[in-house]
Amino acid sequence: MRTSISASEDQTARAPAPVLSSGEHVLPSSIAAPSTEPTPPPLQGDSQGNPKVSTSVDTPNTTSPPFSPSSTTPVLEKEELDFSGNVDVNDDLPTEKMMKQADNLHVLDAEGVSRPFKELYSAAGVAPRQLIIFVRHFFCGNCQEYLRTLSSSITPESLLSLPTPTFITVIGCGRPELIDMYIKETGCPFPVYADPTRKLYDYLGMTRTFDLGKKPSYIHSNLFVTSVQSIMQGFKTGTKALSGGDFKQVGGEFLFEEGQCVWVHRMRNTRDHAEIGEIRRRIGLDDTKPPLRKRWSHGIKQIKDGKRSASWGGARSKSRTKDEKTGEVVNEEDELKLNGRPTV
Repeated sequence: MRTSISASEDQTARAPAPVLSSGEHVLPSSIAAPSTEPTPPPLQGDSQGNPKVSTSVDTPNTTSPPFSPSSTTPVLEKEELDFSGNVDVNDDLPTEKMMKQADNLHVLDAEGVSRPFKELYSAAGVAPRQLIIFVRHFFCGNCQEYLRTLSSSITPESLLSLPTPTFITVIGCGRPELIDMYIKETGCPFPVYADPTRKLYDYLGMTRTFDLGKKPSYIHSNLFVTSVQSIMQGFKTGTKALSGGDFKQVGGEFLFEEGQCVWVHRMRNTRDHAEIGEIRRRIGLDDTKPPLRKRWSHGIKQIKDGKRSASWGGARSKSRTKDEKTGEVVNEEDELKLNGRPTV
């Protein structure tokens, strides 16, 4: 008698409790319900018990996307990852589909006049080889340093005199009203355009990050100086300070020959433009290092008899005396000039 009761109780204890559609267990009437609240169901995970991590695919995004919905460009979605390292992008040539999407997009000049992107490298009268440089926002001190160093090393005359005539075009992601300011601050002798929609950056595989990366050789000023200069530029522009472009957007360099893209460098951090020596080799110049520039005035250090001055302080003192008397920073010994900008 006692044994049969124990077996019956054992079967009752092992019988699974009914489950409602909501996932809650129904206790038998003979068993008292616990006084504590039921625990929540366990998180879904993989075979090893690790919790599942939500991604942009299975989690709805309530904010506006940084690019078009069709973008496959890698984007840093978590703010805490912005400074963790370089962005994982490649330097693959754009596919035919990517180029078709990009060719029909328009860029704007300083007057707000638009033209298709394709005309920058394949229109009638354009040099057969074109280097298109995508910079960050128009207040980025790192990109401004890049263009200053590039302009001191490569001139339009040297490009057009190559066996394959070459030219350079710059595109930023800010508003076109800031192009004149940008040219003045960088001394860039090359045409500058604006892509405020950033769709060109998206379609050509460029991405967004705040990571600084290592300091490249084309930056001759320290981070504090370039940051202060960027802030002052923003104050000077007044209401245009918020029109410089997306601060997280990074760019790259695209080389076209006879209407075809033949070389690409995409930035992996905010200071990852291709070095000037590599640019010179790619376009057919020698790999001569760019001249050193003055740290504060961005001018070229004085050169005598083809050699850099042994005394940097003396060169700066001479320029300062010249500036106090005439308002010019270029010495009389400098014979090579381009639109009032010193070149070497």
